[in-house]
Amino acid sequence: MLIVIENLLGPDEVADLRARLNDARWIDGNQTAGTRSIAVKQNLQVDRECPVGRELSNILLRRLGETPRFVSASLAEKIWPPVFNAYQDGGHYGTHVDSALMRDNARGLTLRSDLSATIFLSDPDSYEGGELVIEQEYGAQGVKLAAGDMVLYPSSSLHQVTPVTSGQRLCAILWLQSAVADAAERALLYDLDQSIQALSSDRAVDDPDVDRLIHVYHNLVRRWAQV
Repeated sequence: MLIVIENLLGPDEVADLRARLNDARWIDGNQTAGTRSIAVKQNLQVDRECPVGRELSNILLRRLGETPRFVSASLAEKIWPPVFNAYQDGGHYGTHVDSALMRDNARGLTLRSDLSATIFLSDPDSYEGGELVIEQEYGAQGVKLAAGDMVLYPSSSLHQVTPVTSGQRLCAILWLQSAVADAAERALLYDLDQSIQALSSDRAVDDPDVDRLIHVYHNLVRRWAQV
């Protein structure tokens, strides 16, 4: 399941993030690459110990928690703090799969990566290339979104970032462990929840049909959640 969430951040918020990232401490992205990934990864990213990066990461985490569609789609149990990266001058990330288990001993965090997300922070017309290409059951799909938009996709998928041949592609990336590990079950819950939200807008607050659907939704979450 690939889900695009538009306008996670407004234009002014994106501009503020970009301006503040100018003061962040940038390092070679290879420092956090796995053994095989080093050969196919060429980018820059903000040092995870950088105070500016940590502050901006926390801003994004708060926004995600306030975004109903993200909460519905992810049912996030744990979130790896967002990491900021930049691709320029031919920078790219060849075909790879994200690590299944992610550990940060310093923060006492271990999670199973169920979903990955990219938050785009550059206007798509400001750079050439830089598509996020995600391989799915029915073929590869290229994603290049407006600044402030986010795409959520399975961490288990093969994906890549194509070379940026001009300009700069600035993004935030994150990984999360869902309370519902099974992707098919999570997709059904998302569809059901979105239908409930759509029906609720046209029905009375005590509509019995909506109440029954909510009853079904929460009992399915109770059946499938691993917490």
